Amino acid sequence: MNLTTRDQLRQLYGAASERASLKEMRSLDRHAQQFIALSPFVVLASANATGQMDASPRGGDPGFVKVIANQTLLIPDAPGNNRLDTLENIIDTSQLGLLFMVPGFDETLRINGQASLSTDPSERQLCTDARRTPALVIRVKVQAVYLHCAKAFMRSQLWNPSKHTHVTSCPAWVRCCAIKYKPRKAMPLKPKPKRT
Repeated sequence: MNLTTRDQLRQLYGAASERASLKEMRSLDRHAQQFIALSPFVVLASANATGQMDASPRGGDPGFVKVIANQTLLIPDAPGNNRLDTLENIIDTSQLGLLFMVPGFDETLRINGQASLSTDPSERQLCTDARRTPALVIRVKVQAVYLHCAKAFMRSQLWNPSKHTHVTSCPAWVRCCAIKYKPRKAMPLKPKPKRT
């Protein structure tokens, strides 16, 4: 059976607790701002005009995302593969979901907001680091802030070194890309000359 209504969903799970409902904020308090200042990693979730979704990681030194007001964030854009999925989605819908992580912390910080792409020199300068001045920054007007509980990270033991998978257990990059790239045609082997 596929659930198709919110009522069906609530019959299965029940109502959210009062604590979970009340913890959502409309702006960044000092605790949320401190979390962002400690975070070197954030995932950006976005969608285009037809609803196709994308989730893209961003990383830098702790605090690379700048808080310039209790409802405004600046995220520097760094060079990548030039697909521009997130940036094009922002142009399409202006909506962005953020998930901030801090290594060793089991809690995460969720932020939803309205995003725009800015080339303002002063905002780009605020996001300059030792490597570069970004070509643009993602300006986020905060609409919802939520400190997410630690259950998922506790279950996964994500930060536990004894649970980490060694890189040699992962498939080779060439194998991961095999379905996208046509393999080269094998060269025929030359017959060995006969000995006389």
